[in-house]
This record gives sequence, C-alpha cells and structure tokens, in this order.
Amino acid sequence: MSSKPTRIEAMGTQEATGLNRGKVLIADDELSNRVVLKALLKKLGFQVIQAQDGAQAVELFEAERPSLVMMDVMMPVMDGYEATRRIKQMAGEHFVPVIFLTAMTDEAALSRCIEVGGDDFLTKPYSNTLLIAKVQAMERISGLQRDMSRLYSRMQRDEEIAEEVFSGAVTRDNVALEQIHSLLRPASVFSGDLLLTAFSPSRDLHVLLGDFTGHGLSAALGALPTSEVFRSMTAKGFAPEQILAAINDKLHELLPTGMFLAAQFVRLSRGLDHMQVFNCGMPDCYLVDGASREIKQTIESRSLPLGIAGGLGFKQEAQHIPVQIGDLILLASDGVNEARNPQGEYFGAQRLRQSIHASQGSDCILSKLSDVLDGFCLNAPQDDDISLAEIHVVPELLPAWSEGELLSAHLQEPVDDELDILDMGSDSIEFHITLRGGQLRQADPVPMLINYLQEMAGLKEHRRPLFTILTELFVNALDHGVLQMDSRLKEGPEGFSRYFERRERLLEELTSGFVRIGVRIHPEPQGGFIVIQVEDSEGFDIDARPLTPGEPPLFSGRGITLVESLCESLRFLTPGNRAEAIYRWTTA
Repeated sequence: MSSKPTRIEAMGTQEATGLNRGKVLIADDELSNRVVLKALLKKLGFQVIQAQDGAQAVELFEAERPSLVMMDVMMPVMDGYEATRRIKQMAGEHFVPVIFLTAMTDEAALSRCIEVGGDDFLTKPYSNTLLIAKVQAMERISGLQRDMSRLYSRMQRDEEIAEEVFSGAVTRDNVALEQIHSLLRPASVFSGDLLLTAFSPSRDLHVLLGDFTGHGLSAALGALPTSEVFRSMTAKGFAPEQILAAINDKLHELLPTGMFLAAQFVRLSRGLDHMQVFNCGMPDCYLVDGASREIKQTIESRSLPLGIAGGLGFKQEAQHIPVQIGDLILLASDGVNEARNPQGEYFGAQRLRQSIHASQGSDCILSKLSDVLDGFCLNAPQDDDISLAEIHVVPELLPAWSEGELLSAHLQEPVDDELDILDMGSDSIEFHITLRGGQLRQADPVPMLINYLQEMAGLKEHRRPLFTILTELFVNALDHGVLQMDSRLKEGPEGFSRYFERRERLLEELTSGFVRIGVRIHPEPQGGFIVIQVEDSEGFDIDARPLTPGEPPLFSGRGITLVESLCESLRFLTPGNRAEAIYRWTTA
C-alpha cells in the first residue's frame, strides 16, 4: 500500500449542501472506516481530507490545518497517540479538537487518549446521531475557545496599554536611578509592587517600596494615588510621617476592604550621615556595609500596612539610623522571601541574608541575588511580584547645589547689615507665623511658607534653597531653643536614635514656648531679596555654635553652615533666640 494518500483522498470532496463548516482530517488505516466517516461528514457540510497512518496525519495537519481531527488509535508507521501529541503541539494555543476512533473499552487505553490531548471518543461502528452530537459539541467548544482567545487578546492589549500609562505616570519621575538599582519581576502584566523615588526641596532623598495586596491590574489601581501623594508632598517638603499618613488616608478611602499597601519608606539625609526608615507591614530591610557586605542593621516592621485603617500616625514608628558613605540599603517585598522552587520550598529570609553576604566583591547586591533567585526558582511558577531596591550611599546619589543657587547671594551689593525687617519699601510683601506649645509638636510650617513664597513672589526656581534655609532655622530654633537639646547627643553609633528619641519625648511633653517666623520679600528691578527672621522663646548659647575655622563639622552645625553658604548673610542676635538670614536672587 502506498504511503501517500491519493490526490482525491487528500483534497476530499464536498457535496453541494450549501454548507461550509470547515475541514476535517480523518486518520484511519482502514479504508472502509474512512469511507463511512467521509460520507457522514460531507453530509454535515465538511470538507474531508484523509490519512492512512499517524505520520500522514501529522503531515496533512501541518499542510492543511483542519479544524477537527478524527483519529484512530492503532495504525502503522505512527499510532494515534503519538500523532495526536504532535498535532496538539503544532496547534499550540489554537484549539483543534481531536476525537479518537476506537472500538476499545479498556479504561487504561481510553485514559491515555485523554493524556496525549484527545478531547472525545467515537465508538465503532459509527452512529450518525452520535457523530452529529459530538461534532456539534466540539464546534461549540471551539467557538467558545475562539471567543475566549479574542477576549483574552483584547484584555492583554488593554492591560499592556494601561501598563504603559501607569508606568509612565508612576515611575517616569523617579530620580537617582543610577545609584538606586532595582529588580522588579511582576507575576503578571501589571505589578502590584511600586518603587517611588524623589528629592525633597532640601535635597533629602525619599524612597518608597510598596507592595499592594495580590498582583495584577486590581493590585495596581492604588499606584496612581499613592505616587501622586508621594511626589506632591515630597516636593512641598512634608516629612515622611506626614506623607505616609496622607497616603494611608487616601488608600483607606479608595481601596475596598481587604486591600492595602505594605510599604518601606526611607528618607536619606542630604548629608548622607543618617536615614529615617518606616517599615509598614513589609519584610525586614537591611543596612549593609558596602565593602564587607556585613549586615549592619536589620529594620523590622513597626506599623500596619497603609489603607487598613484611617487616621493612623507614623511619627512614633520612625527608626533613625546613622549611615556612612559606601553603605548599601536593601529594600525587598515579600515576593522575594515567598518565591518557591519546583519542590514548593520558600526562598526565605535566611537565603536572602546569605545572598547579601555572598555578594562581596560584586558591584551590587542585586546582581548576585538575581542569580541566586534564578538558580533557586528554576521553572517554578511565580506566585507574587518580586521587587527589590538597592540604594548606594554615595555623594553622586544626591543632586549638588547649582552654582546659581550657591552664588546668588554674591551677585549684587550686600544689604545693609543693620536692615530691619520692618523697614522696607512699599512694594514689599510681609507675613508672620507663630507656633506655640502643642502646635510645635503637630505642625510643620515650612511647606506652607514655601508654597506662599512660590505663589505670591513667583520664586519657584528658588524653592530648594529657601526650603533649606527655613527648615534649618526652624529646626534650630525648635531643637536648640525651645527644647534646649544638645547636638552632641548625635555622637556615637546610637547617637541619632538617642537624639531623636529624646526629641520625640520632649515634644510630647511640650506645653509652652513658641517659634515665630517672619518673612519679608523685597522685589527689585533685577531680582530682589528676602529677609527671614526666626525667633524662639528660649534661645541658645550663640557663642558655642562656631566651629574651629576650616574644620568640617561632624554631627552638628552642618545645617547652619549650609545656610550660610546659601545666604548673603546670616546672623544670630543676642541673647541667642533670634536668627536673621538674607537671601538674594537676580533675574536675567
């Protein structure tokens, strides 16, 4: 017998039924069986092609791409099991039903038909009624599969478009990406994790790594409001605890019950000497020695994730940690610890710490950790989004003051040293704000003052230096004036934690005292100048502030030194409870 089907068998014939229901491949080594089936299928409106063994069936399927296959089990050259397996492999995601033709009743043989990809059985001798029913059932399934594929393709395309929009809106304004390495592996098109970075006006770095409940589109819906609050409040100079509280309230209002955002928030000081960390329901994050890769400190979660309850405060949950140039800060979502290998074993925190130690000698921790994760997970399915961020504490991480900002005070003639803030021209703008007692514990006046300066005087380009000047003078008056704190508390490994713990305790007990800020803007034809006076109720020893000339400050005085570099003049007036700074700007 020829190994190739005849031209007539391969092409098939079609009666003039007026129907065209597609093409059917009959694979059977018995000619009589093929003839009977062919006649029945032609009456149903199908075009029929025939193969007399499994090998021919595979060849004809590849050439003709029929919509239905009728497959005998026992055939020469290649049996129906192997032919079906290859046909299903060639069909890929496209559903092509295979109905096995068999007279067998052995359950093991029938089970194997299903294992290799068979979809139904037709028992010999063939029943016209049963054949019609099975063909119609396969057509309905094929139709549903096509509808599902179209819907899935449309959904995928919509998700891809939405992902581009979300990624653009959420991540496009991230900063310092050359010094902040990240590893982001979403479990689906949409990631429920997000990484946000931004500089405050004072050039502190804010980093937020967040993990929404679940993953996919539903988990990403909170990313937009979170990023909007994070960026707008960071740009206005709000403190991390205020930003977290605002994000928490926004998510509590928007998200359904049971959905929340676990987050790690790091504020790295512009001096690169300490960081403030908030861990809200996330796994541990780590401060790592850059050279030895020894873990210097583990930062555990201290507060609830965001969005679970409204009105939460985060000030008490802050962890103040000293850092050094060359240190690394590693943030990670729970998708890392919960990554699984093919045996179902979790990656876990211990392997993460071991990977950190093993990264010694590499440029970054993530390059080593990525390889370790890949070797552990292999081809196991990814259950959750995997996200890590590695912050390199290096001078290049933070933006430098521009030459224009640093030298703005020297571009015009200096203002008279005896200038009084209340004695200026009629074109000036003047305002004052006073905070007393408990208000000093709850309010931060600097963002409000900066926004006022920006809107009233059009000083948007000078937002950063003005923010730094106002912040340093206000904090100096509050800490060393009203609270009578000593900066020497910051010395030593636990100095920053000790200092800020004492500060929080004194603020909680504060019932008296005040800080008054006065600002007067004096415009001129080619620019202008601003006089800022900050007065507190107690004062401090102004003779103790100066450092040895030329000696760099260690743990105190650096903020005031920076203010002096930004201002035309800075002076502390006896008895030490009032500071006056003059900042000048020019216009082109």
